[in-house]
Amino acid sequence: MAEQTRLWQLLRPHRYQLAGALFLQVVSAVGGLVPYLAVVELGRELLAPGPPDRRRIWLVVAVAAAGLLVRLVAGALASAVAHTADSSMQLSLRRILARQLTEVPMSWFSRQSSGGLNQVVQNDVNDLHTLVAHTPGELTSAVVVPVLSLVYLATIDWRMTLVALVPVLVGLVLRRALSTERRKRDELEVDAAMGRIAVAAVEFVEGIAVVKTFGGGGRAHGRFVAAADDFAQLFLRWVGRAAWLASLATLVLSPMFVLLVVLVGGTAMIGSGTLAPADLLPFLLLSLALTAPVAALAHGLDNVNAARRAAVRIGAILAVPPAPRPATPRIPDGHLIELRNVSFSYDGKRTVLSDLDVVIPPGSKVAVVGASGAGKSTVAQLLLGFLTPTTGSVLLGGVEVRDIEPSVLYRHVAFVPQDVRLLRTTVADNIALASSTASPEEVVRAAREAGIDAHLDSLPRGYESVVGEDAGLSGGEAQRVSVARALLLDAPVLVLDEATAFADPATEAKTRAAIDRADNRRTRVVIAHRLETIRDADLVLVMADGRIAERGTFDGLLAADGLLAAMWRAQQAPTGVTVAAEAVAPPRGATW
Repeated sequence: MAEQTRLWQLLRPHRYQLAGALFLQVVSAVGGLVPYLAVVELGRELLAPGPPDRRRIWLVVAVAAAGLLVRLVAGALASAVAHTADSSMQLSLRRILARQLTEVPMSWFSRQSSGGLNQVVQNDVNDLHTLVAHTPGELTSAVVVPVLSLVYLATIDWRMTLVALVPVLVGLVLRRALSTERRKRDELEVDAAMGRIAVAAVEFVEGIAVVKTFGGGGRAHGRFVAAADDFAQLFLRWVGRAAWLASLATLVLSPMFVLLVVLVGGTAMIGSGTLAPADLLPFLLLSLALTAPVAALAHGLDNVNAARRAAVRIGAILAVPPAPRPATPRIPDGHLIELRNVSFSYDGKRTVLSDLDVVIPPGSKVAVVGASGAGKSTVAQLLLGFLTPTTGSVLLGGVEVRDIEPSVLYRHVAFVPQDVRLLRTTVADNIALASSTASPEEVVRAAREAGIDAHLDSLPRGYESVVGEDAGLSGGEAQRVSVARALLLDAPVLVLDEATAFADPATEAKTRAAIDRADNRRTRVVIAHRLETIRDADLVLVMADGRIAERGTFDGLLAADGLLAAMWRAQQAPTGVTVAAEAVAPPRGATW
């Protein structure tokens, strides 16, 4: 019942278009039946004793032609209306999903995969196409044509009508036998296996550089292969369990079998004198009109079931509660950042951050360093309001971040992530994403400050080049576009999560200089692994095991010869190899 309810909720906004398409399809089905009836009447007229009535024959031909024309016109209009409704539904549904994904908590995404979300937004929405654009017409024909045919045949001979119904009834019984609870469970398992393939495929493609570099054959893409094998086994089991029933149903509803049943029954009745030979003709013609829609009905119901399952998955995303909004929004007074006794856990079981107390004055540069998994990026997400502390408070300008409207917060805080995703649009639009009112001159100035203007000028269409088409950007170049976006926003607080991780040393120095040119006007919170980039920080926070293990100036912490000093020595190793911070991380629970 929940599946039907969810499906109706998705289709309800387009109910009038669908109703119009159904009405036109009924007209088309009736018009399509007229030529069959005309052939029957022609046959009976030609087989009747005496000379045929030429006027009546031409009238029947004209009616047949008119019925065929009605079928073609009404069918074309029904298809056009249904496809228009489908296009409108897919567009609105994808917009609703996109809007929903912008409103759900960021922590929700940590439990999802890009392949799984793609499965819903792309494949599951596409699964509704057949339901909206084709299935209504098929189901309408499957009901209207047999009913009208039966009424007409019953007026000729009710006993022969029952004979013609035998294949239909047997076919329906066999199709019903295919709709078992076990088969429904198999369908759900096949859908889930297809979803795992989508997830594995996305992960495989995103990690193709690693696969090519390290090889490993089956090991490198074992998850993808395992997902494909699992799907193949489930699909073969699903098909195999019902193969004989499906084949038998197809045989029973096939034209040859139907004609055989009608011929055998008709011959017997003609031999017994209970049916006139001329009356067998309408049963031979219209018996096919009885079974063909029923065969199509089976496929239509399969599409309906697939759409119902897709609707449930779409509904699951739409049912995710949005990130909480402040009941009484407040405006920050200044840009002082405070973390007061902050602790955080993703799952409520394992604590990721514990008892953080930090004050970041306006205009200062604060660096957060430590091993991977120490909690650096989690701190950044707390500052951005992506996550809410389990205990404690994160404040901006004396106001808790959770009490600031996101639209206001992101005018005060800009973010440059390490893993940059650019939109498939022009480079200028990607930079101007931060400010819809930015002029072309301001976009170019931001790119110049980020050290990416020379490369963008060299693209085939300059700033109008489209990412993914004629704008090929490396990881470092994409990061600098992201930096330009943040500089264009000109927010008083800038959070950088390894924002120059992919840049060469010269470009990195240039980008850092551009970011620091704001002097005391902009607060900078820098998540860093390369310690060379944060030597000029006003405050360095060294994270270990979710806590602040050390804090102070860079030179002061070097002199203290603790964790930061060990990390610095490792990165300045004489071999010339830069050692990651996590290489010198303390054992869990240890302090420096």
